[in-house]
Amino acid sequence: MIWAIILFAVTYVLMLVFSKYRPYIALALALIFIATGMLPLSDVFGSIDFNVLLMIAGTMGIVSLFIESRMPELLADLIMEKVPNIRWAAVSLALFAGIISAFVDNVATVLMVAPVALEICKKLKTNPVPFIIAIAVSSNLQGAATLVGDTTAIMLGSALDLSFTDFFWYSGRPGMFFAVELGAVLSAIILLFLFRKEKSPIPKTKDRTKVTDFVPTVLLLGTIILLIAASFIPNKPDVTNGLICCVLLVIGLVYNFVRKKKLSAIITPLKEIDFQTIGLLLGLFIMIGGITEQGVIAAAADLLAKMGGGNVFLLYTVIVWASVLISAFIDNIPYVATMIPVIGGLASALQIDPTVLYFGLLSGATLGGNCTPIGASANIAGIGILRKEGYTVKNADFFKIGIPFTMAATIPAYIYLWLMYGIA
Repeated sequence: MIWAIILFAVTYVLMLVFSKYRPYIALALALIFIATGMLPLSDVFGSIDFNVLLMIAGTMGIVSLFIESRMPELLADLIMEKVPNIRWAAVSLALFAGIISAFVDNVATVLMVAPVALEICKKLKTNPVPFIIAIAVSSNLQGAATLVGDTTAIMLGSALDLSFTDFFWYSGRPGMFFAVELGAVLSAIILLFLFRKEKSPIPKTKDRTKVTDFVPTVLLLGTIILLIAASFIPNKPDVTNGLICCVLLVIGLVYNFVRKKKLSAIITPLKEIDFQTIGLLLGLFIMIGGITEQGVIAAAADLLAKMGGGNVFLLYTVIVWASVLISAFIDNIPYVATMIPVIGGLASALQIDPTVLYFGLLSGATLGGNCTPIGASANIAGIGILRKEGYTVKNADFFKIGIPFTMAATIPAYIYLWLMYGIA
């Protein structure tokens, strides 16, 4: 157990220090777990959640086709036609990004909406930094709203065998979706306050973005509909959701090739799949399998149970706010991947329903990334876009929006989840 803990700790330190090489570090350490016998070779495939990996790959590929179709730009144009000034433009773009992010990867959402914000800011000769930050944090918030909204939601849904509809209604009660939306309402009010001085009118554009290919939009909507439908199938294979996403991606690639008659029609969307994230998760799944095999997860659960003294509310509180703090500095994917089995072991030790703890973990880990510029991939992507445009994002610029936004979104969700699932 000691060597397993040391290896796992070394992995985290290396991923923090060498953030560009996280996938390679995770995969290398995973191989060490296998080579040393800490995870028996016969258990390797059983420790990998292929459903998560396939869902991420398929969804990202479809999203790349969706972006190429320019449908997100058209939707943004329609929103801009309705807003009176810069203040409402900023908030509307943030809310629009949030709506997309409930069904699309957070980074992809920022890449979709940020160019629209930049164009508006250029026309109005106003600073785009707060616009892009607002878009990024709103995207992170809504990632926990649905099963397909974020990698962490996909991971939790797969671990708990949650269906798409379970995020809306679970165990006879309103689900995680409503916790997120409650936070979204309050955080939108915060954004309105932060942009209160931006009252310049928005010039109306004469020409809307033209979309000539609606197939990617149909594929994305089809993914959502089929995931919902699959949730009603009893005793379905564990990789059902992943196969749905991948099959629809293949259909999209074939269609794209037939339409363009170029090999790049297949290669380009595949390049947009974040294989680094997939590699990172693959390595983490194997390592977590190894530390589970060595009894580390069970020991961590016992320690957490003793710290909480068996008080579920105290444990819930610690998990939520510790997740916010940790995710502000550490990528929430490895953190959530580690904590899911810990909470499972904790619930077994205390013989309690772990639902409130799992949802608290997802809420805190997703929202905590909004506290700092490095807390979430969407933040990093947004700052990268601004850097290319010649803008420098100071920590103070981010904190001014990120911290109040995080508090406004987390506190209502924290109260809501406890009232819904913590009180027996």
